[in-house]
Amino acid sequence: MTDPRKPSVLFVCVHNAGRSQMAAAFLADLAQGKVEVRSAGSAPADTVNPAVVQAMAEVGIDISAETPKVLTAETVRASDVVITMGCGDACPVFPGKRYLDWKLEDPAGRGVAAVRPIRDEIRVRIRELLSDLTD
Repeated sequence: MTDPRKPSVLFVCVHNAGRSQMAAAFLADLAQGKVEVRSAGSAPADTVNPAVVQAMAEVGIDISAETPKVLTAETVRASDVVITMGCGDACPVFPGKRYLDWKLEDPAGRGVAAVRPIRDEIRVRIRELLSDLTD
């Protein structure tokens, strides 16, 4: 159940194995419990991308135990803000929700060197989002 005093954010990408996992991990880390954080995918992978796990470990965030989750209408309904990252038409839209679409490169099939700039861009966006949510 969501806490009515906390904003809730859902990050969605296709496989929930890269971008949305990084975004959720950064927001959970930086918000320190002030924001409820979820992530999901329209066609979840079996595991989180190992290069993404490594890139996040480099900045002190361990996501090695995370698993991709399937996007459901209930997850969207329970969120105040839905941030999509390339999930296309698979993302359900409900009135009263705030939707943002972040255009980010997909780290799928890339090594850690290619994931780092994506990770860093996500961290910048998360800091801006957090400032907006907690002002």
